[in-house]
Amino acid sequence: MAAQYNDSTLPMYGDALRLPSRKAIIEIIRSLQKLFFPVYYGEKHLLKLPPEQYGALLMERIFDDLSAQIALTMEDTEEGHRRAEEVTGRLLCKLPDIQRTLQKDLDAFFDGDPAAHDREEIVLSYPGFFAIFIYRIAHELYVMEVPMIPRIMTEYAHAGTGIDINPGATIGEYFFIDHGTGIVVGETSIIGNNVKLYQGATLGALSPAGMRSVPGERRHPKVGNNVTIYAGSTLLGGETEIGDNVIIGGNAFLTGSVEANTTVSIKKPEMRFHEQRRGT
Repeated sequence: MAAQYNDSTLPMYGDALRLPSRKAIIEIIRSLQKLFFPVYYGEKHLLKLPPEQYGALLMERIFDDLSAQIALTMEDTEEGHRRAEEVTGRLLCKLPDIQRTLQKDLDAFFDGDPAAHDREEIVLSYPGFFAIFIYRIAHELYVMEVPMIPRIMTEYAHAGTGIDINPGATIGEYFFIDHGTGIVVGETSIIGNNVKLYQGATLGALSPAGMRSVPGERRHPKVGNNVTIYAGSTLLGGETEIGDNVIIGGNAFLTGSVEANTTVSIKKPEMRFHEQRRGT
């Protein structure tokens, strides 16, 4: 084992390696939940404070915790620590916009799911909304080129919900995930506004296994506005573009583009019924 520690291409042993803590990042996500949705996740004794003080207290906590984790992904220099604080400050400035976008996502869930009794139920229990909440934050860190942490965040959501959204994906407003289990959205996917994804939908790549990505090259599909992709559908490849106002029926398999205002469905499968023979 000791020899393999030394021979591995992956750093395996020693106290000099600087890595962010998954546990600490999960705690940051929980702090962000408290900040975005205080009455649902906030600490009751803090909710007695005026809203401005409550928000300032949570943002200060998030700034300290997140900048410390981002610093661990950078060189252990004064410049590295300064950049970590700068990136964290930029994220905090974006939080009001992220919250407004999440409110639109919440409306999409409530308007799109007849089983939703109220918005409170969605915030507290819907895995799709939780996955989108984490994605919206992780994506901003991804855009700012923060290593590791965005993926740790989205994989935490993936582990708990079965919804795999890469932080590099670009997703518009009013986004709705129904049920959610098995959904995959790849790194270079582009999704427009008012898009619905149902369980098992995949926006994947056609790249052979082991092929490295090319910077700036889209490997995953582009989906327009007002699109519904039903359960079990698979869309593959960077050249696949789905126009506006398209409906893709369940279990479709696409490696080519679809024009706007089109409905895609597979031919109804032929059912066969065989009478069971019972022993005498």
